[in-house]
Amino acid sequence: MKKIIFICMAILLTTGSVFAQEAEKVEVVTPPQETEESGAVIATEEASYDFGDIKEADGKVSHTFEISNKGKAPLVMTRVIASCGCTTPEWTKEPIAPGKTGTVKITFDPAHRPGPFAKPVSVYSNGKAGSFMLTIRGNVIHE
Repeated sequence: MKKIIFICMAILLTTGSVFAQEAEKVEVVTPPQETEESGAVIATEEASYDFGDIKEADGKVSHTFEISNKGKAPLVMTRVIASCGCTTPEWTKEPIAPGKTGTVKITFDPAHRPGPFAKPVSVYSNGKAGSFMLTIRGNVIHE
């Protein structure tokens, strides 16, 4: 019985020392974290626009938001998603250099949508985790 315990202890000690030697060989490398100082940073002076009262009969209305890159790496807007089919976004597809600007144009179709509206638009980019929100609002008058 003592022999079996001795053999088991010897196996455990040998195995443990092999794992300890292997652990010493492993180098843990963590990727550098992108910070606002070193990466792209999306910004705008105006994140919301109010059309006020618009007549349904006058048709579509548009507003262009100016988007700036406040970071130190090129800003790329990868996708822009409107909350419904009545709102259509167009945006700068080329990378925006640090300190430069691009645009997001949002067009709203008021047909058959009388009353107040508020439409959020999500801008996805390498300048912010998650989405950057823009909003258009107004009131459609049916005449």
